[in-house]
Amino acid sequence: MPDTTAAAPAQLQSAEPRDWLVAPGWQTLADHFFESPTGLQLLAFLRLRLAGGATIFPPQPLRALALTAPESVRVVILGQDPYHGRGQAEGLAFSVAPGVALPPSLRNIFKELQRDLGEPAPPFPAPGGSLVRWARHGVLLLNTCLTVEEGQPASHAGKGWEVLTDAIIRQVSDHSEHVVFMLWGNHAQSKRALIDASRHLILCANHPSPLSALRPPSPFIGCGHFSQARDWRERHQK
Repeated sequence: MPDTTAAAPAQLQSAEPRDWLVAPGWQTLADHFFESPTGLQLLAFLRLRLAGGATIFPPQPLRALALTAPESVRVVILGQDPYHGRGQAEGLAFSVAPGVALPPSLRNIFKELQRDLGEPAPPFPAPGGSLVRWARHGVLLLNTCLTVEEGQPASHAGKGWEVLTDAIIRQVSDHSEHVVFMLWGNHAQSKRALIDASRHLILCANHPSPLSALRPPSPFIGCGHFSQARDWRERHQK
């Protein structure tokens, strides 16, 4: 599905789901959530915060679902919270908008990618840290909470997004085959129970943050997840 959000403003403008594009295969799931009591409560919260002048990121909370259709998902990388700095978040876990300096966690992701597969980090400032290309090629870059307020990490955690993102993980697990789930850090690994390990590959390591990337017992640097994902996908190609 083509991305039509490139010219979008840098922050959330609307708390109306009709303004948030998703690929057709996600539409039923999204509609069901936003019509549920939890979804309605979340929308009411977002409208209240916008009316109060809050600056909320990203401008398109469901962008991961717009760029990666469910039938295209080959890899799922779970994040926790969108970036809370102005101009950073672009609706994809770990990804930053073009021209934005690489955050430390993303720098470590590129470092491990280069170590594991020999692929150099993208040039800066373009394409820099934007992972749109990954999303368009079947990597679902899903944060478990999909909005945040400027300068306030985790400010929208527990407001309802997690019910939707848990349902997304379950849909991929139940209706896709041979997907690679990369679970980095304790928060992502808490979603392991939602995934059918008999049909999918689950890879766990520490979070790529500098605070944990090199620490035992499962350091991110050296985890080899990218080569394991490549080998798994090659073994299970139809």
